[in-house]
Amino acid sequence: MRAPLHPDFLTRPIAHRALHDLTQNRPENSLAAVQAAVEAGYGIEIDLQPSADGIAMVFHDATLDRMTSETGPVADRSAAELAAIALNHGAGTGMPTLTEVLRAVAGRVPLLIEVKDQSGSLGPVDGALERAAVDALEGYEGPVALMSFNPHSVAALAEAAPHIARGLTTYAFPANDFPQAQENPALEARRAALAAIADYERTGASFISHQWDDLTRPRVAELKAQGAAILCWTIRSPEQEAQARRIAQNITFEQYLPAPVN
Repeated sequence: MRAPLHPDFLTRPIAHRALHDLTQNRPENSLAAVQAAVEAGYGIEIDLQPSADGIAMVFHDATLDRMTSETGPVADRSAAELAAIALNHGAGTGMPTLTEVLRAVAGRVPLLIEVKDQSGSLGPVDGALERAAVDALEGYEGPVALMSFNPHSVAALAEAAPHIARGLTTYAFPANDFPQAQENPALEARRAALAAIADYERTGASFISHQWDDLTRPRVAELKAQGAAILCWTIRSPEQEAQARRIAQNITFEQYLPAPVN
């Protein structure tokens, strides 16, 4: 089953990790950044990591080091513990749960949710974070879509929630990002399959979100011709936006404010 992407994902620029701005005490993926995006009428992209007690938390990194004064894996702390750790430049606010973000968005703008890879190698996953995300989305009314760099994660989402639009986050997957593949034929074959976006059909995806400066890749044009929606990441200037929109139907952005497209 291929769930279609809601049309709003093609008309509202999507704020990368929400509309974050440290000068305004709005860290990435924070409730303040989410609320600012809603007020501005932008779509929102967020990331998910799991807590130790299996709650889908809205946070990009696997560790706390970059975004908080704490260190260590996010997955080693409970949701309550993570909520109590203040985000850097967040005016004392902690890491939100997906449920809290859904409550803040309340269906007013499209919400693009990236499930972060839990395998460490874009390999098989146990499906726990995917199921936690789907559980949080139960009963949610509003444009929503799920995606991941890991096709195994997207396949798990297809099994858990075939009715929710899902896609692949993609880029060139260059060989220098997979140094061990040079001595591992199986890993090299996997890298090549990722670069070819070979799992699009298998996962029942309806869109890709591709690196903006690699949009001229022939596979992107092929998928678009077959009806795939083409989003892109991450645009940081009007000039980049103009270039990306020659191919992509919408953008994920940060560090500037694109004109709303309605």
